[in-house]
Amino acid sequence: MNRAMYSGVSGMRAHQTKMDVIGNNIANVNTYGFKSSRTTFRDVYYQTVKSSAAATTSSGGVNPSGIGYGTQVGSVDLLMSQSSFTMTDNAMDLAVDGEGFFQVQDANGNRFFTRAGQMNFDSAGNLVDSQGNFVLGVSGNPIGKAPGSDLIQLQIPAVNPTPSAAEATINGVKFNIKATNATADGNVSFQFVTSGTLTDGEKAVAEVGTSGIVITLNENETFATMAELNSVVNAAIEKYSQANTGASHPAGNFMMTMTPADAWPAGGLTGAQICSTDYTVQDGTISNWPNVLTGLGISLTGETGTGFSASGALTAFSMEKLGDGNLNLSLEVGGVTYTGVIDPTRTSAGSVKLTNGSGEDYIVINRPSYTDLEPTVATGSDATANRWDLSDKLSAAEIAKSIATPSKANNNLGLSSKKIILSGGTEGGPQGIEDLTGISIGADGVITAQHGILGDITVGRIDLATFANPQGLVQSGGTYFTTSSNSGTMNYCQPGLSGAGQLVAGSLELSNVDLSREFSDMITTQRGYQASSRLITVSDDMLEELVNLKR
Repeated sequence: MNRAMYSGVSGMRAHQTKMDVIGNNIANVNTYGFKSSRTTFRDVYYQTVKSSAAATTSSGGVNPSGIGYGTQVGSVDLLMSQSSFTMTDNAMDLAVDGEGFFQVQDANGNRFFTRAGQMNFDSAGNLVDSQGNFVLGVSGNPIGKAPGSDLIQLQIPAVNPTPSAAEATINGVKFNIKATNATADGNVSFQFVTSGTLTDGEKAVAEVGTSGIVITLNENETFATMAELNSVVNAAIEKYSQANTGASHPAGNFMMTMTPADAWPAGGLTGAQICSTDYTVQDGTISNWPNVLTGLGISLTGETGTGFSASGALTAFSMEKLGDGNLNLSLEVGGVTYTGVIDPTRTSAGSVKLTNGSGEDYIVINRPSYTDLEPTVATGSDATANRWDLSDKLSAAEIAKSIATPSKANNNLGLSSKKIILSGGTEGGPQGIEDLTGISIGADGVITAQHGILGDITVGRIDLATFANPQGLVQSGGTYFTTSSNSGTMNYCQPGLSGAGQLVAGSLELSNVDLSREFSDMITTQRGYQASSRLITVSDDMLEELVNLKR
């Protein structure tokens, strides 16, 4: 009876241990990177009450008989199966898709291994996990470097001093603005507006904020050149800065240029024209077109190009057959000559564009077919030269009665159409994590930092550790593992190579605890504990009966 009681005690102890393991698993069901455990039992030892006997010629064999003394915990095994991932949308959260462990090191130099990839850079630029321990791998540019276990620290090159600058294209004109001083204070936006309420002679006023500068131009004042505009704008900024801060703007002066430079007309631009976004062309007019040309089927369409400075009289018109058979047309209006060509392939009536060579100024005329016009040229006043000239038909005074007013561009620049944002300004010098615009980690563990001036910088690589027998690792708390004499050979691996899994950024590995299995084990463990306790109570009742035999 004592054996049964001791078996009950051992059963209660073993099942209590198993319940402890189940409780730890359930408590860590939401612990990232946690690996669950399982408990196995084994029997203890046996007392032989009858030995075995071999079979003889006269009798059969006899099996041995033994009575056991209960159970004990055989092992608490780690279950290293990979769990599913959860998306966190945090670029510094990492999961290992496959074999391998992150390497970390505490302040005392102790090495640990974990599957929980909650990482970030501290203020000193060290890559650390959520417990402040250093994450290990390769620091700096990892190209050509073998997998390692060094501390990973941001190493960002120094930046040269750079003034802020911006570029904007408006209505085909490219504008560039650049500060004269190298400082981040020059990273501001420029916005141009106009006003008709400024006093005469007050060409511009400025309002300077922490992130932007608004320039109000007097719509009635004329700015002769871009240089004058720059001077007026900087004077307005200086006046505002001195009045409100007692000092000049830290970025110095802001200088603007334009390409092409001749987009600023010789006569200058008003504040209204500098800011206006009306890019339409003023249509021209035509009057007293010579009947001689009309009879030949030649007339103006009214379509003209941009850039004309004034109306003008028709002073000349001629047609000439060139050596290649093409007909060259020449039209002079207001002292400007426009030319165009009609080639022999033009067998039907149409139109031809006459340009002045700039590519912008042009006049379009209606024309007959080449075959209808070529005989007129060949029998012109100078037939030997194959040339027809209007001056041979009309006097200069009669020709000049025809007035053509070509279309004229309004010269508006449209600077009010958009904010021009300057960037890239910096005093230079050493750079830290606060100067970065972002950090990303690739599937191969390579860490890339984004810098507003330097661009993408490779700052390190997270390397993994793999083990011949990961189940042999020792749990040390904090989702950390340490090596044991049975964890086998450890290898440093670059993620995705040498049997190690790739990294998944923006994700964390969940606990691999299976709640359905844990609850099932909890029920059987409770029943086993309960049954073991019954062995003790029943054995006690039997002992009580034995004691009572003396009565």
